[in-house]
Amino acid sequence: MSGLLSLSRAARLVGVSRGALQRKVRDGVLDSFEGMVRVSDLLRAFPGTQLEDEAEHARVSGIKERAFGRRVLERLLPDKEVLAARLGELGQDLAESRVREARSQELLRELARRLADEPLGAWLRREMEVGMASSDEERAILAREGVMRVIAPHVKVVPGGQEFFVEGADSLLEAALRVGLAMPYGCSSGNCGDCKARVVAGRVARTRPHDYRLTEAEKLQGYALMCCNTAVTDLVIEAAVARGASDIARQSVTTHVLKMEPLSPEVMLLELVTPRTNRLRFLAGQSAEIVLGGMRATLPIASCPCEERRLHFHLRQIPGNRVSDYAFGRLKLGESVPVEGPLGDFVPQDESGRPIVFIAFGWMGFAPVKSIIEHALAQEAAESIDLWWIGANPSDHYHPKLCRAWAEALDNFHYHPLIAGAGLHGQVTESVRHALEKVAPELGDLAERDVYVAGEPAQVDATRAFLLASGLPSAQLRCWESQ
Repeated sequence: MSGLLSLSRAARLVGVSRGALQRKVRDGVLDSFEGMVRVSDLLRAFPGTQLEDEAEHARVSGIKERAFGRRVLERLLPDKEVLAARLGELGQDLAESRVREARSQELLRELARRLADEPLGAWLRREMEVGMASSDEERAILAREGVMRVIAPHVKVVPGGQEFFVEGADSLLEAALRVGLAMPYGCSSGNCGDCKARVVAGRVARTRPHDYRLTEAEKLQGYALMCCNTAVTDLVIEAAVARGASDIARQSVTTHVLKMEPLSPEVMLLELVTPRTNRLRFLAGQSAEIVLGGMRATLPIASCPCEERRLHFHLRQIPGNRVSDYAFGRLKLGESVPVEGPLGDFVPQDESGRPIVFIAFGWMGFAPVKSIIEHALAQEAAESIDLWWIGANPSDHYHPKLCRAWAEALDNFHYHPLIAGAGLHGQVTESVRHALEKVAPELGDLAERDVYVAGEPAQVDATRAFLLASGLPSAQLRCWESQ
């Protein structure tokens, strides 16, 4: 087994986000070699670290998922054929590593013998005595890395560089969608072939039969359907991942009402579920047009793409508004709701690893921000996340329990509710400036932050002007304005 670990796996083993590890690399504290780190260097960068085991990781993952309001994923072992294949590959890798180690030791001993009478020979013997011995910590981390390779193989997607783990009985497609990657797919049942990807390195195993037939040329090139295969070993796959709004075509999906749940006296969670064979592809932060009782409304999708078939929308009760009146008065569980989308370009930036700041205004600004927050948490890429929810009054903070749950469950998440007063909807520029002056001292160096702002147009305009004047690079700012 190699003494090199991928950044994603190393982050899991020491219990930090991948963004925190990337910060160590950027600061020169941790050496990286083509996205890999040495075990010994990792332990030096995190001295005295209590290494994460799978049970602890599962516990923290469970807390995260409950905080998201998501169904807790069962952490199951793969089926016995896949498990046997993974153990076989691990055993073969271990045997090959032992052969390489024995040959390396033999070569070094021979070199030391030939240089016995030279100062270099004495130095080489000393280094061999020290270097060939591994510490208890190194052996422990390598042992756990071996377990992780069986329980959760690592997948890297090229050319984009995205990474994810395949856990339990997940297919490659299911595992990618769970972390919010916008992978290409259609039916997700092996009929359309839209999710085929090329296996560049590693080995996959089919988990179920499929009707779609790969050509002989595609088979020779290593193509496989992600919805019908899982990882046997760590993988590198070639697949297109949507990175911007223009990468996903507009779709029409007929959904059904799964849940209507009050989040506050004025705001309701509307949860829709898509058919298994016709899910809505979208990026975190985007919106969709829904049809309620024949009336159309464009709303931000409050859920992350990692929610699989579930689409969340936050609706406010506004007497006299026909969509609101229908949703709060006549909408029924199980009712069909046509959805078209996605819409908008308020989407996550390319992974930078920088700390992320979210500024949400009132009840309108939280839903699109929530979607990107859940995406960032699923990706585990940000070094830290700060949410500033600025309301005119306490009722604007209609989902405080969720925000507090994030903060309690995640060390790198910080929630800051702020009341700006009635001027937030009247004397907007002055109210926003006063609110942001309170926030500014805690934002740190804006040149080192990615910032997302959502709210009414005047609130967003005032915030944009304040942040850019305070040193935030325009490329690191994303804004959403209510319609």
